[in-house]
Amino acid sequence: MNNKGKLFIFSAASGTGKTSLAKALVEHMPDVAFSVSHTTRAPRPGEQHGVHYYFVNQAQFDEMVAADRFLEHAKVFGNSYGTSRAVTENLLRQGKSVIFDIDWQGARAIKEKMPEAVSIFILPPSRAALEARLTGRGQDAPEVIDKRMRAAVSEMSHYKEFDHLVVNDDFNAALADLKAIIRGDGSPRPVQVDMDALLSEA
Repeated sequence: MNNKGKLFIFSAASGTGKTSLAKALVEHMPDVAFSVSHTTRAPRPGEQHGVHYYFVNQAQFDEMVAADRFLEHAKVFGNSYGTSRAVTENLLRQGKSVIFDIDWQGARAIKEKMPEAVSIFILPPSRAALEARLTGRGQDAPEVIDKRMRAAVSEMSHYKEFDHLVVNDDFNAALADLKAIIRGDGSPRPVQVDMDALLSEA
């Protein structure tokens, strides 16, 4: 990898394994780093400021928005999240390639400001596999799982906006696909997913 970092956007529906894949990439590739977001939500147990998120209050966040210090920002479930321009540019200056772990709306916003960013959408191998992953957590009521499935279908419907599609059917194979994209030394496996079935409402 050359000494100039590149930008990579990772998006996926909940339950697809995106965050686990991104963490594995950072562990395996020392020249790759996460873009740590700012958020107004309270830290969860074990989360550290500057490692998992930059935790700020709403007034601080609003000041950053007004000063155009975010590449993208959004409100999710009542809390604000944003990708800092300065944090990203600092990593790039260090020669790091930067991963943005964001939804399709954030991906679109970053692409508008940084069109050189490479966007990757991670898909489940099938609707049944996604349902099994969401159900397998065993912590949610059926109506919550149904709501998440509808949200997942909505998220996945934007897959055509992305530069690359990677199917997480086998974790190591999907990780190899992502490494190939980041290194620029190959293409991921052909996508063999029934998108009509994946995106159906039934």
